[in-house]
Amino acid sequence: MDKTKTTRRLVQLYSALLYNAHLRGFIEGDIYQGKTKYACVPGFNCYSCPGAVGACPLGALQNALAASGHRAGWYVFGMLLLFGVVLGRTICGWLCPLGLIQELLHKIPTPKLKKSRFTRGLSWLKYGILAVFVVAIPLIYGLKYDVPLPAFCKYICPAGTLEGAVGLLANPVNAPKFSMLGILFTRKFVIMLVIGLACVFAYRAFCRFLCPLGAIYSLFNRFNIIGVKVDAGRCNGCGACVRSCGMDVRRAGDHECIHCGKCMAVCAQGAISMKAGKITLKAPERGCAGDGLKAENKRRSRILWGVAVALLCFALLWYNALDPSLGKKNTPAPAPQDFTSAAPIGSEPGRQLADFTIQCLDGSIFHLADTRGKITFINLWATYCTPCVQELPFFHELYLQHGEDIAMLAVHSSLVTDEPADYLAGKGYTLPFCVDTDDDTIFEIVNGGATLPQTIVLNRRGEVVYNKVGSVTKDMLEALYEEADGSHPEKEDIQKSQ
Repeated sequence: MDKTKTTRRLVQLYSALLYNAHLRGFIEGDIYQGKTKYACVPGFNCYSCPGAVGACPLGALQNALAASGHRAGWYVFGMLLLFGVVLGRTICGWLCPLGLIQELLHKIPTPKLKKSRFTRGLSWLKYGILAVFVVAIPLIYGLKYDVPLPAFCKYICPAGTLEGAVGLLANPVNAPKFSMLGILFTRKFVIMLVIGLACVFAYRAFCRFLCPLGAIYSLFNRFNIIGVKVDAGRCNGCGACVRSCGMDVRRAGDHECIHCGKCMAVCAQGAISMKAGKITLKAPERGCAGDGLKAENKRRSRILWGVAVALLCFALLWYNALDPSLGKKNTPAPAPQDFTSAAPIGSEPGRQLADFTIQCLDGSIFHLADTRGKITFINLWATYCTPCVQELPFFHELYLQHGEDIAMLAVHSSLVTDEPADYLAGKGYTLPFCVDTDDDTIFEIVNGGATLPQTIVLNRRGEVVYNKVGSVTKDMLEALYEEADGSHPEKEDIQKSQ
């Protein structure tokens, strides 16, 4: 039995569970938006997955490049540099949930595609995808058009389709969102199926040929601290390690190596081991050069697994029960005497929206109760959401057109990848903007989620007449204004008398 393979599979499962420790997200059909969502996990894991407790490094990189006209994404670049220097493509082999899925698909019994000069040539495709979809397109659209466009996430990413879209839509509470699916989702779903089918016939097809995150980490493989190391003094150049490897390597530890450790079992010379600097983490059964500390390694391994299990238990408890952001409840303030409503509190049409107060980016205070007597629009948006950015001018035009007869608030998601104030500077918008931070609960009050944009329209009594996810046009906003205005108490009395 290959103990290294068993250990690696356990680490892969552990990583997948730790990345997605918010298990209640699968039950509630929404994503976690706590403070750790700003941190990147090392492996490929969509931040829109209902269980995800961190951000995907590739998505964060695209958003950082798209926002480079406003600020430098030093945090994201620093995280990728840290992951690369310490682990390199060891992340691909041990800490990537998508890698685990690919390996399980490859176990389906079918004829398999063997390595060749063709597959080695095709392995360079991922560097082209990195250059075009991860770097060039987000950078160009961010600098030239001031529009965030994470092209790889939007047009290709199979993890986003499987973990994010399918993960959310599989929950019955999100059934109404099926109506907003379009050709873009259909294309991505087909791409996901094609990639999944390719993984059945070719070992880690996505990882080998398409993954831009693997392309980034491969740049560090020559000097990463933790990974497969070859003892040149023992190696006789037989090539058994290369022949046994499913990746398109030319030698153990090169830029295509994912440091899975499979080559350790086939090396007759015991020249290959897994090391962290000078510390041997895994050695072949016959031992490796300079390794006489197996008992010490076993003791260290038991300690590490104990710490890891304790960390996982704490993470599961925190993200599903203890995190304060999970249990916020809202007690609506009493409605003003004028334009009062007898409708129950809620976010669905016909219900009265719960009251809230929030400080806007310009320092002003927005109090929902003070908007009674006006038509109120609430727009949920984010700088990283392309449709959100494109429809903001429509809201601003409507706000200017109706003056004192309308109240409006644009609420940025608490998942801030670009400073909203910096983004809005110089654009001339006069409608109030705010950020729904951990201390505020607007998204919860209006039943907002991860899918943006979302528009909520209230009539003059604070009752919801419209609350849907999806883009709006200028004509739609004007029609919604008229619809909300038609529910004015005095107009209803006139309509009833006719």
